[in-house]
Amino acid sequence: MDGETHVAAATASDDHHHGESETAIYVVSGNPVFVFYDQESGAEKRHETKPGDYIFVPPWVPHREENPDPDNEAVVVIARTTQEAIVVNLPSLKPGD
Repeated sequence: MDGETHVAAATASDDHHHGESETAIYVVSGNPVFVFYDQESGAEKRHETKPGDYIFVPPWVPHREENPDPDNEAVVVIARTTQEAIVVNLPSLKPGD
């Protein structure tokens, strides 16, 4: 499954993972932020991006996408290794929560 996604200004997804699917994301425009839980530090880790950046999300890894820009949407291209768009919402990025 793949395609272009427009992320509205000042929005964030729920915490989630994509099951068995590997996900590759290419940033076309905007500055989306991808948030993961870092077990070593015990805190959220934020990956700020810019156009031309790639993000890889391995299977089963909890994360959240954000577009903190109050005025501009972000555009990303997403490619997954499964035909279906698996999204499993979670109560938290921290495992076991």
